[in-house]
Amino acid sequence: MNCLIVFAAIVACVTAQGGQRYRPAPNPSPGQSIAILRQQSDLNPDGSYQWSYETENGISAQEQGQLKNVPNSQEPAIEAQGGFQYTAPDGTPIQLSYVANENGFQPQGNHLPVAPPIPEAIARALDWIAAHPEPQQQQSRPGRPF
Repeated sequence: MNCLIVFAAIVACVTAQGGQRYRPAPNPSPGQSIAILRQQSDLNPDGSYQWSYETENGISAQEQGQLKNVPNSQEPAIEAQGGFQYTAPDGTPIQLSYVANENGFQPQGNHLPVAPPIPEAIARALDWIAAHPEPQQQQSRPGRPF
């Protein structure tokens, strides 16, 4: 089931942005079939797997995963690593790699937005707050939120 969820997430990323398919220029005609040049899929008895494919219009994707024991959990989880690449309609090559595990989906790619740096004064304030936690507040009384 987890493999299906991860695969669905990859397909969603590749087909994102208004349902438009990403194709290198020139775009194929609507309804034109795109051949699969290479496709591989292996599922092993130990729970590990790998798959990959490449199409004639430049889309390729790959993933490998394995069962992993997660601390403080009775059930093992699947950890997957992979990536995909394609050419955006404007001709920009898009390449994304990722890890998906108990910490969520963690993508990396040059086209992804990056948060601006935290100003020094705010970073110092956050460090001070972390070093000086507030004492436990008394239980609130009925009718009072604090």
